[in-house]
Amino acid sequence: MILQNLHTHTVFGDGAGTPERMVRRALAAGCASLGFSEHSPLPPGRDPDGWTMAAEEEAAYRAEVLRLRRRFQGRLGVFLGLEQDYDSPPPRWDYDYLIGSVHTVERDGAFLSVDNTAEELSEAIDGHFGGDGLALALAYFDRAGQVAERTGCQIAGHFDLVTKLNRDGRFFDEEDPRYIRAALEALEAVLARDVIFEINTGAVARGYRPLPYPAPFLLRAIRERGGRVCISSDCHSPAALLFAFPQAARLAMECGFRETWVFTDAGFQAVGLEDFLAEAEAPRPGPLGRLLRSL
Repeated sequence: MILQNLHTHTVFGDGAGTPERMVRRALAAGCASLGFSEHSPLPPGRDPDGWTMAAEEEAAYRAEVLRLRRRFQGRLGVFLGLEQDYDSPPPRWDYDYLIGSVHTVERDGAFLSVDNTAEELSEAIDGHFGGDGLALALAYFDRAGQVAERTGCQIAGHFDLVTKLNRDGRFFDEEDPRYIRAALEALEAVLARDVIFEINTGAVARGYRPLPYPAPFLLRAIRERGGRVCISSDCHSPAALLFAFPQAARLAMECGFRETWVFTDAGFQAVGLEDFLAEAEAPRPGPLGRLLRSL
């Protein structure tokens, strides 16, 4: 088995399931392994909505994931990761892997989220960018291009997150040459550090986008430049653990990829996308999985 998800959130951050519930869901779904990636703590006062892991809970998060690794050894690989935010201080401990991400832009001394609500994004554009949504998008990609250097990540998370609330071009034109140029320049900066790009189905699961991140033109650019991808759900509940994985695998293949990368005890390894797709479409949980489904 090769099926896995590396971008998993829990009650230690803004998720709805405990780590153990996530593990049991992964077993029931026929996964080979599961990676946890709670949001890294932000500096004091920077997270009024409480969507990141509190600094005082990081030790407990680590202990719980490592407990589950021991408990389910031989049945499911369990990996301890962290979604390292652009604005977070460096991690205090070592992790199996880091997912580097950008959720905000900085303007006029304010940190403006691109990931909350359309109303909040509209206020940010009007109040800090003179009503110019494209200017906000360009500011986002300025940060996204630095995410690998800034966070030391092995995976670039939801690379074009700035499009989450931009359905039908509500705030900016994603076909504008300036947008495309900024996105490609940021992509090339991250590729230069040999970082894997995740194909992230989270916004599809939550109804914001019809396609995973990143957009097809970015996926094709990654492929043309010899980059690597992995498939993840950015799930915040057990039900979304493998959401739209077949769609993501097919999209990768349509963009020219033949491999996806998975994390193992020996590090990242390439596996065939056709094999990954076959498992995503028809998980084989076996007797244990059927039992766990009833728990």
